[in-house]
Amino acid sequence: MATDTNIAPSREFRDEVMRRGGADVARCYQCATCSSVCELATEANPFPRRQVLAAQWGLEERLAKDASVWLCHQCNDCTARCPRDAKPGDVIQAIRGIAIEKLAFPSFMGTLVARADRTWPLLLGVPLLFWVVLLGASGSLTTASLVYHNFVPHKFIYMVFFPVTGFATVAILIGAWRFWNLLGKGAARSGSFLAHLVPVLADIVTHRRFASCGQTVSRRWAHFILVAGFVLAAIASGLIIPAMYVFHVELPIAFWNPMKLLGNLAAACLAVGTVWLIMNRMDHTGRTGKATGYDWFFLVVIAVVVATGALVEVERLAASPRAGCLLYILHLASVTCLFGTFPYSKFAHMVYRTLAMVHERMAAPAGSSNQSVL
Repeated sequence: MATDTNIAPSREFRDEVMRRGGADVARCYQCATCSSVCELATEANPFPRRQVLAAQWGLEERLAKDASVWLCHQCNDCTARCPRDAKPGDVIQAIRGIAIEKLAFPSFMGTLVARADRTWPLLLGVPLLFWVVLLGASGSLTTASLVYHNFVPHKFIYMVFFPVTGFATVAILIGAWRFWNLLGKGAARSGSFLAHLVPVLADIVTHRRFASCGQTVSRRWAHFILVAGFVLAAIASGLIIPAMYVFHVELPIAFWNPMKLLGNLAAACLAVGTVWLIMNRMDHTGRTGKATGYDWFFLVVIAVVVATGALVEVERLAASPRAGCLLYILHLASVTCLFGTFPYSKFAHMVYRTLAMVHERMAAPAGSSNQSVL
């Protein structure tokens, strides 16, 4: 990686790292224990020692273009072995959170989500209020029906989620472009982006890097199941459109329909993965690192999406239209929140980490160990 000779310390950045969970960063005295136990560290890249030192100095610009910050999966082997209890894993996590906010477009959304411990009523409340007003203005609130597309017409679903998805897509693409340009300032790249993207995606799909984690190896499977749930949910949602408009499948779909089974499998994966991650975060031994309001907001929103989706189905079986419709409104609001905050929440990791892994491969000298590890 290219050496940056410009030193521009920022006390504000250092204080922000400490506020977001890296409060013990000043304890580090650069013994290099963290780098010696980290599976990602190489001779040329003593990770995370170098990044912790930069955080102590408040070198925000240097860290902003450092791909190594995003290669960490916070397995916390470094934190467990740190003789000073400086918690390097928490420091790296805090740096990533700041980076997501700085890359955000529009910036105010990044700020709102970054401070989710205080702004969560707004982030969840606005979508909920929107759906209540929309359905109230259309007269749907007076029509409780267990056939939910009679309660919320499909045109409302398309009218809301297509723009929200489009907004989130544009926002994350702008953030990704900014990030990719920053990485290019940190180290020169060569080779084909697509050629390096393929092995990176293979690593991500299999969660191979998590296998090297010692303290939190179970997080590999929790993440894997959660990601599988989202993939299956996307496939099921993609199938329902042609089923309705091409093959004229009537709703609600029968329980034994393959699309329904796929959707229920997706829900089960999402539920298991979310509960598993929440249990990890509730681990009081410190192995999983400090959970901030930012972390909890992401997990809680997914939990609300899964729980309300499941309860909506239960209420259909229980034949309770009013309760089912109220739960359906909460489900739509939580899904809207999840989609709308995607570019600013921990969801954004999958985009930025992917780009960082591709960059590291493209920046590594031919035949170097970095290419084989990364």
